[in-house]
Amino acid sequence: MRKIVNITKALADENRLRVLCALQGRELCVCQIIALLKLAPSTVSKHISILYQARLVEARKAGRWMYYRLADKSASPEVRKALQWICSVLGNAEKIQQDTKQLCCSIMKTKPEELCNLQNRG
Repeated sequence: MRKIVNITKALADENRLRVLCALQGRELCVCQIIALLKLAPSTVSKHISILYQARLVEARKAGRWMYYRLADKSASPEVRKALQWICSVLGNAEKIQQDTKQLCCSIMKTKPEELCNLQNRG
């Protein structure tokens, strides 16, 4: 029961849903997620922490960069079903389509180091 409560709490925020959809089929650096959401790094960190605690996302560290991806096939059935449902329901939503376009046309073309430097200046 606790697992389901954590998953549903994690899904109860638009920004966290946007992160999950953005991670579909790709891995993103935290700087890329910050650029997408246009939120303070501390706010994005909190959102990612909630997704991570619910086991909806996985993380890896590469040097000074943290990368996130959707939980893989080894995740619990509850997590896999929740991710499948969210991605299928929201895949054609206008905001998700805008996010995808922004990721592909702008954010992913910029190196994480450059994004981080821009965020630290702004």
